[in-house]
Amino acid sequence: MERNVLLVDDQRDILRLLHSTLDTLKNPEIKVFEAPSGEEALLESSRRKVDLLVTDYKLPGMSGVELMHKIRARNPEAKVVLVTGVTERKIREEILNAGALAVFDKPIPLADFLDVVERSLGLVQTIFPAETRDEKTEARQTRISDLLANFRQDINADAVFLLNDRGLVQARTGRLRDDSLEVSLISALMAIHSTSLKVVRHNHQESFDSYHIFSGGDHDLLFVPVTPLYALLVAGRELASQHRVLETINALLVLRTQVEKSLKSMGVTGELFAVGSPSMTVPVVEKTADAPPSPEMESLLKEAAKKKAKAGNVDDFWDQAAEKHGNKPATSDVISLEEARKLGLVPGDGK
Repeated sequence: MERNVLLVDDQRDILRLLHSTLDTLKNPEIKVFEAPSGEEALLESSRRKVDLLVTDYKLPGMSGVELMHKIRARNPEAKVVLVTGVTERKIREEILNAGALAVFDKPIPLADFLDVVERSLGLVQTIFPAETRDEKTEARQTRISDLLANFRQDINADAVFLLNDRGLVQARTGRLRDDSLEVSLISALMAIHSTSLKVVRHNHQESFDSYHIFSGGDHDLLFVPVTPLYALLVAGRELASQHRVLETINALLVLRTQVEKSLKSMGVTGELFAVGSPSMTVPVVEKTADAPPSPEMESLLKEAAKKKAKAGNVDDFWDQAAEKHGNKPATSDVISLEEARKLGLVPGDGK
């Protein structure tokens, strides 16, 4: 089934960038159309159904929000993504409250843009793929999802995620206020997770205890490790405020313990320095065997000993060669000083 995407921007280079970015998905179902103004965008929407509108906030003649409302009057189910160079939080709130699916600041984060496009059009996700699971794993995964959902309800959070060290969402409940930058956010958090693991190693900690709190934005974010391979992200309003932060962290630690137990039941190790962990490589030192060497090995050792003994004569060889040939001239046309003395060719030699 075809999905029509309408790109609207008065800057030709932005249209080319977005169009070529969509082409990288190599999805024949996506049909892309362009318009340099709101009026021409409305004309395009009269010719065909618009499944996804991607428009600049500031357009000649009308705003992106006005265009969104007019296109939705014709296509009520159209999804809308707005692009803006305005960074004011008030403007972003206006756009989101108007019903936009996502808002991107310029320069546009292309990975997040493609992720939003795939999700909004119901396509197979390639930018942020879901984990494939068998039935047994799915049942245990449901247990973790229930834990996250109950925790979210208890502390009144907006969203709770279980992330793995590859930056993929293992389980989630709820959604972020503005999830347009979800890919970039999770990628940045997992970079913090990896860095924390290195600090823990350098600090010779026996447990992976590291807590990160970000407050004062769209959400308060709390990010804590579960194991070296997994971490929990909690997002909500005022979760890290002075009167709630201790309560939130204590509840989060309880959740971490419950999730860790569930992961262990799925066969996921909770050890800090587990061999085979993608985030960490631990050298394995083999203990030297006390058994005598095999006949083949013994023969090789004897041969090596002979070669070592012969190698000991190398210095003597070079000493003798230097003594024998060191005073010889480099060419036959030149004689040494000693030979010149013997022939009486050195003036003032006392002879």
